[in-house]
Amino acid sequence: MAPVMEGDLIRQDASTLSAALAAGEVTSQEVTQACLDRISQVDNDVHAFLYVDSDAAMATARDIDQRRAAGEELGPLAGIPLALKDVLTMRGVPTTCGSRILEGWRPPYDSTIVERLRAADVVVLGKTNMDEFAMGSSTEHSGYGPTRNPWDLERIPGGSGGGSAAALAAFEAPLAIGTDTGGSIRQPASVTGTVGVKPTYGAVSRYGLVALASSLDQAGPCARTVMDAAMLHEVMAGYDPRDSTSINAPVPDVVAAARNADVRGMRIGLVRELGGEGYQAGVREQFDNAVHVLTDLGAEVVEVSCPHFDYALGAYYLILPSEASSNLARFDGMRYGLRAGDDGSASVEEVMARTREEGFGAEVKRRIMLGTYALSSGYYDAYYGQAQKVRTLISRDFAEAFDQVDVLISPTTPTTAFKIGEKVDDPLAMYLNDIATIPVNLAGNCAMSVPIGLASEDGLPVGLQIMAPAQGDDRLYRVGAALEQALLDKRGHALIEEVPSL
Repeated sequence: MAPVMEGDLIRQDASTLSAALAAGEVTSQEVTQACLDRISQVDNDVHAFLYVDSDAAMATARDIDQRRAAGEELGPLAGIPLALKDVLTMRGVPTTCGSRILEGWRPPYDSTIVERLRAADVVVLGKTNMDEFAMGSSTEHSGYGPTRNPWDLERIPGGSGGGSAAALAAFEAPLAIGTDTGGSIRQPASVTGTVGVKPTYGAVSRYGLVALASSLDQAGPCARTVMDAAMLHEVMAGYDPRDSTSINAPVPDVVAAARNADVRGMRIGLVRELGGEGYQAGVREQFDNAVHVLTDLGAEVVEVSCPHFDYALGAYYLILPSEASSNLARFDGMRYGLRAGDDGSASVEEVMARTREEGFGAEVKRRIMLGTYALSSGYYDAYYGQAQKVRTLISRDFAEAFDQVDVLISPTTPTTAFKIGEKVDDPLAMYLNDIATIPVNLAGNCAMSVPIGLASEDGLPVGLQIMAPAQGDDRLYRVGAALEQALLDKRGHALIEEVPSL
């Protein structure tokens, strides 16, 4: 391959950097420093990062370069920088979950994901901004201020993992990790023109992932290309006995699927309920174009009905707040993080109340109250119990659909990125951004968002969602990589290259 020019380092994808590092054309220190320099240049405007660990990142890069020079065989992602969502614990590094209630907390242990990143010699640049405790669709609910979309700094980068997606789109890092409870990887990927994958529930360990809703949360890879996401997915996934929901089964060969992408003979289902009214015209137009591309590539595209998807939003916003109200009870000012009102005369209950009042933001309080009400005596069966029944029906819809087709597709989001402040005071309007992504989390299946073009009205990115059955993650990469390559051939360049200069 041709040498990678130093000035182009931040714009290279991870697979290109991997080859250049292995060939000795560039060092990890050079790549890492280029990312750190980029963060210094643009992150005051973007605010993708909450914490940048420059010294540790450079020390890791230096160690990797020395071991490579000594002839040690290293993995494909060795020396590649990565941005980590601030909901995953990393020993000695601040972990706030975007909340003031955890300000200053430095965990004494690594999450399983961080352990695996260390084992793969990935360079962690720092922790990215997010909606507080992953509750939000715009990263406006962070206790540390909003992240901005590099395509238009007046617009949101999606949420809750807007920091990770924005870091990719702003060329601050070639790889990132997010978490997806109802679309928090896929929705930011869609509105920033990047790739985001929600793996099968249980495929990636949740040990050390600060829980929002334990039956829905799933960490996954974020990248600028499908192959890069596959390489990171391979490092992250695998059985972990410390996570009781972890799947003890081989990880599908997602890298091979991305490398040998071919959709000829595949049956692809277009979900009737995830389209139509409420979708921006430019989103619909790009989605329809992508469907034609898949047909031209040899796939058979058929319409599939999943009738209970219409109830997914309501069910989700009962299940998630209910689990959140239980999980967030641990943040009480007694053991770690913020402690307010402890003047020596206050009771334990008063300290807890004041800590939660000062430490939790409005959206977190709203969802805790919703969940506590839904779980309360006399209302449990009417709300939480009914929502779980709907969840079962949605899982059956998926099962019946996957009896007919290999994957399902839809637009990832109904619209492109909206302006900061536009929906922050209208919770229902905000929740509707996840209408297409929520069903996958309820069923535990896997899904990917891949960029497919720019909306004609505003020139902002549009994403297509690919959904596959549990442990069918390789199908996502097969279809996503085929579509990505076809669109590259059509456009002549990657969509992410069009991001305006900051």
